[in-house]
Amino acid sequence: MGKSNFAVFVDLENVGGKESMLRSIIEKVKIRGDILLGKVYGYTDHYSDLKPVLLSNTFQVVPSLRYGKNQKNNLDITLVIDAMEVAYTNPLIDSFCIVSGDSDYMPLVGKLKSMGKFVLGISRSEAASGIFINACNEFVFLETVAAKQQPKPQKKGARKAEDAGDRGGDLNALIDQVETIVEDQEEQEMYASELKDTLMRLRPDFSERSFGCTTFGKLIALISSKSDKLTSWTEESSLMIGLEGGGEEEKLDRNNWLPAFTAALEGFKNEGFDRVNPSILKATILEEYPGFEEKQIGFKRFSDVMKALEKQGLLRIEMDDQHTMLLNIC
Repeated sequence: MGKSNFAVFVDLENVGGKESMLRSIIEKVKIRGDILLGKVYGYTDHYSDLKPVLLSNTFQVVPSLRYGKNQKNNLDITLVIDAMEVAYTNPLIDSFCIVSGDSDYMPLVGKLKSMGKFVLGISRSEAASGIFINACNEFVFLETVAAKQQPKPQKKGARKAEDAGDRGGDLNALIDQVETIVEDQEEQEMYASELKDTLMRLRPDFSERSFGCTTFGKLIALISSKSDKLTSWTEESSLMIGLEGGGEEEKLDRNNWLPAFTAALEGFKNEGFDRVNPSILKATILEEYPGFEEKQIGFKRFSDVMKALEKQGLLRIEMDDQHTMLLNIC
């Protein structure tokens, strides 16, 4: 999908009110295009830490004024009305991001799609309705967004922290961001010019000179040389950047699997997720260790892994009202 113009509507209760999570959501959308309009619903003084990110991204707030028992429904209806008004009156906006997993939004999604709009849904796994997930053109779980923001342990041959110390910008942070952007592309490669446009959306003050490079092409070469994931090449006179195809992947075994799972669970906990769906945990492990299989670490099924983690005191296995397994992180 090319660059889109988004309207973003955020249910703050679903996000949990964490500033880092809201930034991650905004970054996820900006990778896909420009945010022309943003609104958050249910704002109170409890969310005052969000003011810098809301103001810097020109988001509007719809406050939560408690009256009666149906406040949540009132905000949901307001979100729907606002989204439909934008869809009918602003022809520049061709994409909508709805940060909520409530099945009540399914008719809204259907109407937006019938108008030719692209709909991106984002929600916590424990609050996401299967109906809403399937109705969206694309759906992203908040836990997977959080996992990509967690600092990853350096592997053998990976770049060293001191590499960034002699330049004006934080090179390691930039490399992590570029890796995330490229991984998010359907073919996991993109033109260097597209990458620069994306970086400018994410960081309006971005300049290759901050990293000691006179041209963006030289910065691409530097990033490719320092990253163990990225490679660059020329294709029909255009500079490209993409994921490295080869390379030896680190694997989990009976000796190192527990620290890997512990780190993943701690990452969710640090981002405010007390409960996650087991499929999200497995997807996070597969993101870091693509060849992972349960038998590598001595288990037949992923549910057996969950039981072992429960015995370690890292989580408690629960069932929700729909009899779906959830992991309560200890």
